[in-house]
Amino acid sequence: MISEIEEKTQRLCEMLKAERLAGVLLNAQNNFAWLTAGGSNGIDMSRDAGASCLFVRADGKRFVLANNIELPRLLAEEISETDFEPVQLSWQEEKASRDAVIAKARSLLSGGGEIASDTYLSEAVRPMEALIGECRYQLTADEVKRYRELGTDAADALGDFAKTLSPGVSEIEIARSLHSKLAEYDLATVVMLVGADERIERYRHPVPTKNVWTKTLLIAICAKRKGLIASLSRMVCVGHIPSELERRTQATAVVNAKLQAATVPGTTASQLYHIAASTYTRMGFADEINKHHQGGACGYRTRDWVAHPANTQTVKPNQAFAWNPSITGTKAEATGIVIEERFETITPASQFPQIVSTLDGNDYFSPGVLSLSKGASA
Repeated sequence: MISEIEEKTQRLCEMLKAERLAGVLLNAQNNFAWLTAGGSNGIDMSRDAGASCLFVRADGKRFVLANNIELPRLLAEEISETDFEPVQLSWQEEKASRDAVIAKARSLLSGGGEIASDTYLSEAVRPMEALIGECRYQLTADEVKRYRELGTDAADALGDFAKTLSPGVSEIEIARSLHSKLAEYDLATVVMLVGADERIERYRHPVPTKNVWTKTLLIAICAKRKGLIASLSRMVCVGHIPSELERRTQATAVVNAKLQAATVPGTTASQLYHIAASTYTRMGFADEINKHHQGGACGYRTRDWVAHPANTQTVKPNQAFAWNPSITGTKAEATGIVIEERFETITPASQFPQIVSTLDGNDYFSPGVLSLSKGASA
């Protein structure tokens, strides 16, 4: 059996052959993590670009191009020389011109030819992230295993954390404590949303503020480990859960179930969008489809693509998806993988009430609202 890195290299080589390219540079942090099976070239997290490049030649030979600051650490902690032949630049050379990296890559070609890249490096190479993404979408067996572990850990961390909460603290304090809890599971957060009370109804993306929680709380996270990202949301309420919140959460769960049931190989993104839209209408919330996107394909990005009426992307086997239907004041969000033509949720809400939706004899589970009578301060 070939290794994960070899399997991915073969996909890239097939793409290079089809495009008549001599090689491809991978500089984006998500693509570095993908090809290295979980390594990182990230230093400055405010940028998509990482601090080194991987170079794959059309013949399958792999290289890592990095300056003298980064290369020793990369080889010691992130990747192996067995998998990637190191090529070093001085930091002065690299800073003087981005084309220095491209020149190094070209020097590794025996017969010349055009080079592409995943990010815009310069006019000297053709950016082609869309085609690289197509190579990335179908998860390998090892990736599926890592993703399941990540999803379970993220769900457990958030579930454990939710049970400790008490009202009277700010959204920022809740976010700070949750960051710490996730770190215990070796999870980084690329998205952290915390909305309390009226902010849940006002904003679909409630970035944490000094607003103090009194009754109802929404927490949404995108947790990352070894490059893979799992997205999940949970609702918490102090004491009795209002009947309208229950009604809206139940309706959102039906939309979630319909999306998950339809996420099978060959279904298009536009079909998934229309399934969500029609389900909102049937549940009595027709306009909610216009208030927020429903999610879509994911993996090494929080979303590789989003379902919308003009999207022609299709669901692939072993592809990951994060659906996030919402009705004003509540939300359902989970990440899963299409395994054997069925959506398998990898972020189980085992510590929350379960809303079960049965479609065509199959049960789909969405998190209900967790009611807290009391708890320790976050």
